Amino acid sequence: MTNPIITQLKQATEGLLFLSESDAPFEIVKWKTQGKLTPAKLLQLTEHSPDESVELVSVDEFFAMATQEEDWHDEEEREIVQRFQHLVSVLKQNLSNIQVYRVGTTDIDAYILGVTPTGNWMGLSTQLVET
Repeated sequence: MTNPIITQLKQATEGLLFLSESDAPFEIVKWKTQGKLTPAKLLQLTEHSPDESVELVSVDEFFAMATQEEDWHDEEEREIVQRFQHLVSVLKQNLSNIQVYRVGTTDIDAYILGVTPTGNWMGLSTQLVET
């Protein structure tokens, strides 16, 4: 049976790119790991170096630019903003304790993770470039 949360996340992210100095798709991540997800545990699960930099930000802060409609947006840009708003809504409706982990300093792996109703960790990953 297909996990309904995965289905909703796939639909919400299909063709959607996270914009930074490079545009990157979203990938679904899930671990049958329960309990508190610490930065050290995340680095281990994602096979990053244990001394890699990890910054924690809220889901609202992470998606702030992508979910804010501006007067100067054209119709296509407004549709993209609405898609990001929908994505944040899907995350919040299906996952609890959502946290964004930004791993790295210039080439950043971002993990938007929360707890499923069964207690496992699930969410999305994407990449950012910030120079």
